[in-house]
Amino acid sequence: MPYPIEHKLVIGIASSALFDLTASHQVYLEGGAEAYRKYQEQQIGTVLDKGVAFPFIRRFLSINKHHPQSAPVEVVLFSRNSPETGLRVMNSIAHYGLDISRACFLTGQSPYTYLPAFNTSLFLSANEEDVRRALDANHPAGLVLPSRTEDDENDGELRIAFDFDGVIADDESETVFKRNNNVDEFHAHETERVAIPHQPGPLADLFRKLSLMQQMEEDAQRANPAYKKILRIAIITARSAPAHERVVTTLKSWGVSANETFFLGGMEKARVLSIFRPHMFFDDQLSHLKSPAGNIPMVHIPFGVANRV
Repeated sequence: MPYPIEHKLVIGIASSALFDLTASHQVYLEGGAEAYRKYQEQQIGTVLDKGVAFPFIRRFLSINKHHPQSAPVEVVLFSRNSPETGLRVMNSIAHYGLDISRACFLTGQSPYTYLPAFNTSLFLSANEEDVRRALDANHPAGLVLPSRTEDDENDGELRIAFDFDGVIADDESETVFKRNNNVDEFHAHETERVAIPHQPGPLADLFRKLSLMQQMEEDAQRANPAYKKILRIAIITARSAPAHERVVTTLKSWGVSANETFFLGGMEKARVLSIFRPHMFFDDQLSHLKSPAGNIPMVHIPFGVANRV
C-alpha cells in the first residue's frame, strides 16, 4: 500500500501555476464570474496549455514511477474554481497523464486554510494574494512568476534551486544586513554565531523532505547500480566566506545537504542558473528573480524583511 498522505511529500498546485489561464482570466476580468463560467463550459473540450510549473510538477510526480511500492510524493490541486468550471482543468490533467487525483474547488475563495489538511510542504500559485495569505498563516507558499514554458520530455532529471536566507532559513541574518546594508556587519554577526543553526524558513520542510527523497535514491542506486537518480538540488546564495560556514552548520544540524552549493558573494545568480538550469528556482528577493538566465521558472517567496514595505 502507498504511504498515507501524512507520510508523503505533498505539493499543492493552483491551476494558475499548472496551466496557462491567461485567456480564461481575461474573460473573468472583462465579464465577471458568469461570463467565466460560460466560457469554461464552452471550452471544456479544449485542453489548457502548459503553465510555468508544469515541467516541475511532471518530473516531481515521476518519482512515484521509480518507487511504485511507496509512492512517496503527491500533488493536490487547489483551485478557486467551482467543481463545474474546474472540469476543464481536471480534463487537462487527465489529457497530459498527470497522476493528480485529489482536488479542492473553493468557488472563489482562497485555498490557503486547507493546506495543512493535506500535509502540504509547498503551495504554488500565480495568485499573489493567496501566496501572501498562506505565508502570513505560516504555510509554505511561493508565487510562480510569468515565464515561457520549456519542457524537454527527454530530460527526466528534476533540478531544483533554492536561495538560503528567507527561503530555507529564516530572515535573521538578512535583517542584520538590511539594517545598514553593511556586509562587514553581516559577516561579524555570522562569525559570532557560526555554531548556532538558523531557525527554519518557509521552505525548510520542503528541503528536508527532498533530502529524504535523495536518500531514498541513494538506497535505490546501492541496490541497483543501473538506477538513474531523478533529483538534483542546489543552494545558490549571495553569501560568501566567512558567512558560508553558518549555512553548513545549519544544514548539518538538520541532517540535510544539497548536491551543489554556490556562495556567490553578490555575483549575479544568472551565471550559475544558466548552467544548472533548474525546473524551479526559489528566492525571497524579486531583484534576484529578474534574471537574464533565460527561460528558468522563478518562484518568489514573499517572506521576511526583504518583502516588508
